[in-house]
Amino acid sequence: MFKKEDSKAQGVPEVSTGPAGSREASGGLPVSPRAAACISQGIRIKGEITGSEDLFVDGQVEGKLNLANGSLTVGPNGSVSADVFAREVIVRGRVEGKIAGRERVQLWSTGQVLGEVQTQRLAIEDGAMLRGKVETGKQPDKNSETHKVGSSSLSQSLSGVSASSGTVVR
Repeated sequence: MFKKEDSKAQGVPEVSTGPAGSREASGGLPVSPRAAACISQGIRIKGEITGSEDLFVDGQVEGKLNLANGSLTVGPNGSVSADVFAREVIVRGRVEGKIAGRERVQLWSTGQVLGEVQTQRLAIEDGAMLRGKVETGKQPDKNSETHKVGSSSLSQSLSGVSASSGTVVR
């Protein structure tokens, strides 16, 4: 039997997902440290992808992506036309559709998002492109719907957003 530490995918380098502490792989592709699966450049998938592990996409995906407890990283060559639900979503390529990142959504400088983004925390690097609707902050309880005015939720329609270090510029 083999241990989980020994079962790291061969040919998939281990890299942290944050820009500050990231290491680049030989091909310059950032991969989540726990990425169990990889859709590499040149691979095209149509349909529904579900799972609970981390996924790195540098190819093309169309349909639905549901990684309830996992992280989705879209590489710089990745193109995703899908509704995405994951614990964390990191975009270095292109995503078109609805993104629901339960904990965090991060757009790197090369990232492009066209669609709706819902998350607790949103990080946008300078040079990233975001066009669509954004909802950030904790979701209000159904009991507090009547007190929606004081909610920490932000909902705006954005067009051609450029941002740096947490600052949104319209």
